[in-house]
Amino acid sequence: MARKDSLMNLRVILVRRRDALRSALAGDLSLLRELRSESPGDVIDAAYDSTQDEISSQLAEVESRELANIENALERMKAGKYGSCEYCGGKIPMARLNALPYATMCIECQREAERSGGSSTYDRRESGEESLARDLDM
Repeated sequence: MARKDSLMNLRVILVRRRDALRSALAGDLSLLRELRSESPGDVIDAAYDSTQDEISSQLAEVESRELANIENALERMKAGKYGSCEYCGGKIPMARLNALPYATMCIECQREAERSGGSSTYDRRESGEESLARDLDM
């Protein structure tokens, strides 16, 4: 029962973070539109504005990816799949979910995916020989 309560608490955290990211992204986009409508004063101002736009764009990209991950986690909750590794089907430890509430893989599968170049086709159920053959083909 404790795991179920913890998962429900994580849902609240995910929803709050999702709403905050949506607001932040909406604000970033409107701020960028405002900045573009203003004409720059000189070359230095234009360079500074361009740099600020690039930083804002990169931050928005990171926030957008986090938002997509959160929305995926919330969908997994609705489907009853949240907290289960999408590759091996095992339970993702609560410590991992508390650290990264939108994690979709257990530590072992995540490490293997990173070792294999972040391949989303990793399946822990494949035999070691199949894995070796696939790795040698790369």
